[in-house]
Amino acid sequence: MLIRLEPRGVPSRRWAYGSPILALGLTLAATAVIFAALGKDPGRSLYTYFIAPLVSATARPELLVKAAPLVLIGIGLSLGFRANVWNIGAEGQYTLGALAGGGLAPWFPESDSALLLPGMIVAGALGGIAWAAIPALLRTRFNANEILTSLMLTYVAQQLLIYLVVGPWKDPEGYGFPQSRLFQEAATLPILVPGTRIHLGVLAALIMVGLGWLVLAKSAIGFQLKVVGQAPRAARYAGFSQTWLVWLVLLLSGALSGLAGLFEVAGPVGQLTPQISPGYGFTAIIVAFLGRLNPVGVLFAGLILALSYLGGEAAQIELGMPSAVTGIFQGILLFFLLGCDLLILYRVRIGHAPAIAEVR
Repeated sequence: MLIRLEPRGVPSRRWAYGSPILALGLTLAATAVIFAALGKDPGRSLYTYFIAPLVSATARPELLVKAAPLVLIGIGLSLGFRANVWNIGAEGQYTLGALAGGGLAPWFPESDSALLLPGMIVAGALGGIAWAAIPALLRTRFNANEILTSLMLTYVAQQLLIYLVVGPWKDPEGYGFPQSRLFQEAATLPILVPGTRIHLGVLAALIMVGLGWLVLAKSAIGFQLKVVGQAPRAARYAGFSQTWLVWLVLLLSGALSGLAGLFEVAGPVGQLTPQISPGYGFTAIIVAFLGRLNPVGVLFAGLILALSYLGGEAAQIELGMPSAVTGIFQGILLFFLLGCDLLILYRVRIGHAPAIAEVR
């Protein structure tokens, strides 16, 4: 039997939206096989991982809390990816935002000023911007690959975080643990829904979804991003400045990543520790692609990936699964998503000598 790929004349709009759905279905099937191979009942395991967090009244608000940083970072990344600017270092920008903004709390441990939290938010965004400006400068000035530079800076940021929480910012009453003091009330985000952990960062993420959609759909900048990404020669002919767009999308992505980091340490975490992120900056890459680089799609993709974190925690508690199960699910999802995206540009023909069937 012969299987071959035939290029499409025009990318398939149907598969552009169908690919993530197919990838999710294949991921669920592959996950069930893995659960079975580990000696777990596939039906119970899938229910525990994907359904139980949705039917629990206490877990549903946590879904929004987990999704907020993924959505914020994912929107910034999706804008850059549209213009073929590949910021893979959002995790580092997230960390610098947490340090720059969250660092104000250890500096003013007794402050109850109403200006402290707004100052932390501004500093968090500026921290992410500063870290993203490095690969932007290297890309535009020296033509350095932003994939490598932004990724390597992630590990620099993590080492800086570790240095600060085991050194200058270490809690003197923390029994030797590498962490800062717990943030005072003036340095923590207000809770929007009493009895839950839904905080101001969740509202900010929803606002950014709307703003991101307006930028892409209704602004000249959004049009330029699309043209630069899809037809760079036409963009140069039209006079669009690629250097300016590289700076714009990297700094905007850095700002949103920095805000995500600040919202996390000033919200659910409440202090600076080496574990302020379970890998949100890297997971947001999957969120951006699963959401088709569209802010509204990123919102739904962020909820799906947030569910993977909650499901992973439930699987550890109820099924005795290792913590790596979350990363396995996310990796499988990315693998199938990239594979299924092949159908956007190619038809799959199946047959012997002449093709007798095709996947449209």
